[in-house]
Amino acid sequence: MNGATVVFDLDGTMIDTGPDLTAALNHVLRRLDLPQAAPEDVRPVVGLGARAIIECALAKRGHAIDAGALEVHLDSFLAYYRQNIAVRSTPFPGFETALAGLAAEGFRLAVCTNKREDLAVKLLKEMRLAQHFHAIAGGDTFPKRKPDPGHLLGAIALAGGVAQRAVMVGDSRPDVAAARAAGVPIIAVSFGYAGEPLENLQPDLVLHHFDDLRRAVGSLLARRS
Repeated sequence: MNGATVVFDLDGTMIDTGPDLTAALNHVLRRLDLPQAAPEDVRPVVGLGARAIIECALAKRGHAIDAGALEVHLDSFLAYYRQNIAVRSTPFPGFETALAGLAAEGFRLAVCTNKREDLAVKLLKEMRLAQHFHAIAGGDTFPKRKPDPGHLLGAIALAGGVAQRAVMVGDSRPDVAAARAAGVPIIAVSFGYAGEPLENLQPDLVLHHFDDLRRAVGSLLARRS
């Protein structure tokens, strides 16, 4: 075991979950007789969680609801998504090979996602990826979630690692903010759901394909040794 930990965001980083999240949102919108959404509308807010996906969609359609109604719609969204979590979701190119390579080298691997823990575990199991991870920390695993650094530090600790020998891989502002606050270097993928130019986020490195992940991780760990 080399002692280093690599922590991954899930949606938009490891897996393109946009199509299935959009289908769950459209299930809610159909019940409200509102216009349907496209994946490109949903992806920029995926990192904020399911509640934000619904709130943003309803706001764009001028549909105001109270907190109680929002909870009903959230339950409907989650029930539909749980049953259809891996219909059209796919790992990004090269991810499975890169992940297996890191595991073979003895890296500790963890997930730090704002998706609920049970959904993250279910998705990774259905994608046949869960076995590679030492820890899967969802948005409800700890009292705080990204961008709070406690979420990332908790994921590292659950995986048996230490922040001084860890690297984060993410795609959006909450990932970068959590990593910065935790003192952990951050790699941002260029194909994710950032919804804004990556230069605005100022990650330590930008990754364009998972074929280059091992090199990027090694480069950042070398800077800390």
